Amino acid sequence: EVQLQASGGGLVQAGGSLRLSCAASGFTFDDYAIGWFRQVPGREREGVSCFSTSDGTTYYADSVKGRFSISSDYAKNTVYLQMNNLKPEDTAVYYCAASRAVNYHGCGVSGTSGMKWYNYWGQGTLVTVSS
Repeated sequence: EVQLQASGGGLVQAGGSLRLSCAASGFTFDDYAIGWFRQVPGREREGVSCFSTSDGTTYYADSVKGRFSISSDYAKNTVYLQMNNLKPEDTAVYYCAASRAVNYHGCGVSGTSGMKWYNYWGQGTLVTVSS
């Protein structure tokens, strides 16, 4: 069974930190790039970060550069998103997703790319940042 499980969200004050986890199972982890997306109700889901297992490259949206950091634990088939200095505008449901196509090019080239290129999606975890 293919599964992506996002976890680690919660309620924090502005300036605080959270670490999100994306645990993958049921598919070959090394064949996929893992992207993090976030969505606010009524707005389009936007790419936040990406890690490609093919070449180890990463991507960060301009809005989170210098604050967020993506990493991978291959032994656990898990990708993490460390979020520091959180801002109220970071409030959203955060989703992790896996893409073979993005992994082919690498996140350093493709960024998060379009949602249509992601094969599997987790359920999402809510991050709420209070002012």
